[in-house]
Amino acid sequence: MTTRITNAFAPLLRVAARAMPYLPLGLLAGLGAVLAYLWKYPCRFGGAWNGGVGQFTNFCYTDIYPLFWAEKLNEGKVPYVDYPVEYPVGIGGIMEFARRLASGDGVVFYDVTVILMGIALVAGVLLTAALAGPARRWDALWYAVGPAVILCAYINWDLAAGALALGGLLAWARNRPWLAGVLLALAVATKFYPLMFFGALFLLTVRTAKWVPFLKTVAGAAAAWLLVNVPIMLVNFEGWEKFYAFSSERGADWGGLWFFFQKTQWFGMERPGFLALLGDAEKLNTMAMVALAVLLLGVAVLALAAPRRPRLMQLCFLALAAFMITNKVWSPQYVLWLVPFAVLARPRWGALAAWQVAECWYFFSIWLYLVSQYPDHAGEGIGDDPYFLSVWARALTIVILMALVVRDILRPEHDVVRQREADDPSGGVFDHAEDRLVLRRSLLARGVRQEPETA
Repeated sequence: MTTRITNAFAPLLRVAARAMPYLPLGLLAGLGAVLAYLWKYPCRFGGAWNGGVGQFTNFCYTDIYPLFWAEKLNEGKVPYVDYPVEYPVGIGGIMEFARRLASGDGVVFYDVTVILMGIALVAGVLLTAALAGPARRWDALWYAVGPAVILCAYINWDLAAGALALGGLLAWARNRPWLAGVLLALAVATKFYPLMFFGALFLLTVRTAKWVPFLKTVAGAAAAWLLVNVPIMLVNFEGWEKFYAFSSERGADWGGLWFFFQKTQWFGMERPGFLALLGDAEKLNTMAMVALAVLLLGVAVLALAAPRRPRLMQLCFLALAAFMITNKVWSPQYVLWLVPFAVLARPRWGALAAWQVAECWYFFSIWLYLVSQYPDHAGEGIGDDPYFLSVWARALTIVILMALVVRDILRPEHDVVRQREADDPSGGVFDHAEDRLVLRRSLLARGVRQEPETA
């Protein structure tokens, strides 16, 4: 009898034994979620949301609360079906779920959303730890209780996309390509940025010729994306396409480097007249896409020409950072996109700490800058110069992080993850895979073949 009971509980005991090392990180992530909620205290409990600049001077602004009215959720409107929503369908689904529980109360809507995002944060931290592997599990602490994470956690719905994207990449790391594709597609259907990770997978597939897992991932992603998007498209196409139209028509906005070039006089210097074209949304879209394409081309050359195949998380980080730097808008909560990938790409705390300081600086600067846009409160805020200093500080620290990751790729002995004969712990089929195509070798071989024979 004892043997039967023991055998029955053996699977549960094995799961518990595997989960136990992650319990402290899960608890710390829960603490981070609670601290992020308490940070919004002046707005959530003090009414600063409804008091003009109070939500900015108390640094507790969120999109979630005002969008309850702006998206007509307070009237019982169903996203996309009854009213077009400026977000992808994943966020629309979260909105609808929270709306049904809120019963017309905006504060309850916010609280329900926070609970969901808090769960997503805990899940994201545990997934980051799993991707980091046993030796570097505690690097996920940056995502659990990082200062910028606590400040920005509940500005928008970004944490949901992060959990889905990290889940997809963990599925890839565990050699489950169909599940990886489904989760990554759901992430893209929630926020657009996880699309960059397919590029990283593609580049490493080209280098290693591991085409079957990649194609399965793409097929799973295409099926999942269509499954969640097509029904909404069929019910109300105009409501569905609002996000894509809004993204295309949007001009340079807060936080983006394009906004600096469009608005400021360059810290006292005259701005070149030709940059006035940044006010044209279509031309700005073209410039932003060209800039992104140039950076991604550089990432591609690096991935295919590096003497040793880059790790998947290094390429994910570089592609995502390129997307953020060239984006038309760079909201403070976008830091949530990058934290887990920065940690997984280069888990050295010095550069990460400098970047987090810059992100926190920007967080406080943007709200004070918005205060200055109110004529009656201009003296309580900051002007263009201090605000754009914080914009550039954030951008430059990320560029430095990118440069350090590039150095680690070109000189793998500097990569702390690749120690003790480790290769790519979160790379799945790429881990210890043989190189099938190296751009530098291909060019060299071509050059040798084309070299004229001598007598």
